Amino acid sequence: MTAKKAIIKFLLKKAVIPLVTLFILSSVLNAQDRKAGLQQEKKQIEEEIAYTNKLLGQTQKNRRSTMDELAVLQQKIRQRERLINTIKAEVILLNNEINETTDSIFSLKVELKKLKEEYAKMIYYAYRNRSSYVRLVFLFSSRDFNQAYRRLKYFQQYGAYRRMQAELIIKTQASLLDKEQQLEQQKTDKQNLLAEEQNEKNLLENEKGDADRTVQNLSQKEKELKASLLAKEKAAAKLQKTIENIIAEEIRLAEERARAEATSKTSSGFALTPEELQLSENFASNKGKLPWPTERGIVSSTFGEHQHPVLPRVKIINNGIDILTSEGEYARAVFSGVVTRIISVPNFNNVVIIRHGEYLSVYSNLDEVMISKGQEVRTKQNIGRVYTNQSENKTELHFELWKAKDLMNPSYWLAKKR
Repeated sequence: MTAKKAIIKFLLKKAVIPLVTLFILSSVLNAQDRKAGLQQEKKQIEEEIAYTNKLLGQTQKNRRSTMDELAVLQQKIRQRERLINTIKAEVILLNNEINETTDSIFSLKVELKKLKEEYAKMIYYAYRNRSSYVRLVFLFSSRDFNQAYRRLKYFQQYGAYRRMQAELIIKTQASLLDKEQQLEQQKTDKQNLLAEEQNEKNLLENEKGDADRTVQNLSQKEKELKASLLAKEKAAAKLQKTIENIIAEEIRLAEERARAEATSKTSSGFALTPEELQLSENFASNKGKLPWPTERGIVSSTFGEHQHPVLPRVKIINNGIDILTSEGEYARAVFSGVVTRIISVPNFNNVVIIRHGEYLSVYSNLDEVMISKGQEVRTKQNIGRVYTNQSENKTELHFELWKAKDLMNPSYWLAKKR
């Protein structure tokens, strides 16, 4: 390779390097973002598991297997499975990083070899033309001044190129060393993640065993479970009837106001003022984004009809969701609205109903109520403390959502917990 060609090749390489560097940097940043996201998700799941362990400790205080203990164990199993899947995703991402780093090391080694070979050729060329006499002859043999000037610039560029080539070799060697150290750290991180994954799998198997034993213990109490379920069904039916009567009364009162005020009647039957209509539309637009009615907790019973977790051929019907939480936890409004009723229902203690236009949110099993009928409340405002059954060591909120006379599934309306 002539010195002139070497200089041209170097200048082309200098132009391409920024583009390649930008592509690699973009890829690295994306990988770092994914890694940070997975680590954040893992941290959140670990916090959820720690809280679930706290609830499990509360439910196990009475030293007898309960449905609540089973619900907490099942939730813990789901959380553990999510954690394992997150760790697996981290391992996959790390494998990709290891492959990319390995490829980079190979490319750097190839590049370093080529740089050294080119530099050796330049040194050999410089050695052959080291005589000042040869350079002077080369300059004075020019046809004219312009050619002599170009030949002089050529010598200067060639010298600069040699210096830059040496610097590039040093930088490439440093990059290679950095990548090799990075690869070793990545391999160590992978081994740690694999060990963590195996540990979580062992914990998962233990938790599944605990859940199976709890199911076996509960299945021996079939008569007791059926009696408890029957009592809950009666209480739920009474609560539903009470809520339906209240909603019917609200619709009737709204119709009376409609005769005297400018109102809009919705498809659900509610006659709403412009302000109430706006509130109702705002509530609807927040479907899937409403805050939870308790700051912390787990769903112990889901909405609708589903199989009893222990009793065969027995179905459970839930008009809302039940949320197990910590003793002393407060219920909070899921959206701005007006307190329609505060009532007392057997087995559900105090019940607060908040109206959001044509929508109503119902908070049952409250001990202490902190608001009053007719009061306007804001989103996330505490409305009362959840009742704690001391004999069962259970703190559980029953939460329902209605659109006029129609029951809604709260899980579709509340923000998803990751």
